[in-house]
Amino acid sequence: MVLRGDPVKSALILSSRSCTAARRPPFSKPDPLRLRAPISMTSSLPPSSTPLSYKAAGVDIDAGDALVERIKPLAKKTMREGVLAGIGGFGALFEVPKRYKEPVLVSGTDGVGTKLKLAFEWNMHDTVGIDLVAMSVNDVLVQGAEPLFFLDYFACGKLDVDTAAAVIGGIAKGCELSGCALIGGETAEMPGMYPAGEYDLAGFAVGAVEKSKILTGADVKPGDVVLGLASHGVHSNGFSLVRKCIERAGSALPATLDGKLFKQALMEPTRLYVKNVLAALAAHPHSDAAGGIKALAHITGGGLLENIPRVLPEGCAAVLTKGSWPQTELFAWLQATAGIDDIEMNRTFNNGIGMVVVVEAAAAAACAATLRASGEQVFEIGVIAAQGDGAAVRVVG
Repeated sequence: MVLRGDPVKSALILSSRSCTAARRPPFSKPDPLRLRAPISMTSSLPPSSTPLSYKAAGVDIDAGDALVERIKPLAKKTMREGVLAGIGGFGALFEVPKRYKEPVLVSGTDGVGTKLKLAFEWNMHDTVGIDLVAMSVNDVLVQGAEPLFFLDYFACGKLDVDTAAAVIGGIAKGCELSGCALIGGETAEMPGMYPAGEYDLAGFAVGAVEKSKILTGADVKPGDVVLGLASHGVHSNGFSLVRKCIERAGSALPATLDGKLFKQALMEPTRLYVKNVLAALAAHPHSDAAGGIKALAHITGGGLLENIPRVLPEGCAAVLTKGSWPQTELFAWLQATAGIDDIEMNRTFNNGIGMVVVVEAAAAAACAATLRASGEQVFEIGVIAAQGDGAAVRVVG
């Protein structure tokens, strides 16, 4: 989006957000083609032809400008150390905080998937932006990194300012809750590309971690404890199956699940684990004499069965104990409606566990206490064992 008003203040707020309707910086040189267009360029048109404007073609510059004004104060709330003023609004500038001695940048990108189809159908747009942020910053967190900044891509066929402002407001809220700056993005209004009332989202996060503190999982060994942090529901994966369950249930949908209205329970945004887990990493680093946190796994597409192995060294397996964490009404309804077994549940959904923490056994109780004190629901869900000929994740009991 182009910047309006004071260029420095605007750049600090939305230093690189652009809009396909009007992405020219405010103080750029005049377009020579516009200045030099000869009369003959239009004289060949038939006398009855009506001039075509960009708005008539489906791109509303004024709506794009209105959206910029709506989201400026939202983005401003996310500003943090490191954000520098952009020049001209083409790019966002960020200086890695000087407290890092050997910073390594960690990047992540993701979307919200078909959960957006329910947002369209139910007119619930205010939390999918939080989902968008969480999917990327939680991934960046897995390497032990602190998210620094975030950029988004919002694409639609026709820009509805109220809907876009609600979505981007959620993005700003997610950034604020995870301590990263919303420093730019793209709003693309593309007539004919999307059905009326629909849009798509993509998000991009960059974080930093000290080189000596990168979490790789390389030191995970048999005997380590597997802690599970509770999810806020389905999060942003498995919604193709969720939507089929809704279709199958028809008029027999439950009124509430887990004390929430049905639609609210399903649209509950992905939990942001960033601040609480970073605090636990600081309190229980792997370098401690008693040991500490060795690996993290964000439980997204593929569930527990596919994501935990990504952070385990060769020869190690996670042995999870069935029933060591409660199955919520939401996941019980999904399993019963879909008619699927536990294996399919655990490789499709997070099934109640949104983040896994692998920690030295001697530090497990203290680490769990730290996480609980910060507001996380923590369950000891298993241990690390030698893999042998078995699967990398086994659920027993």
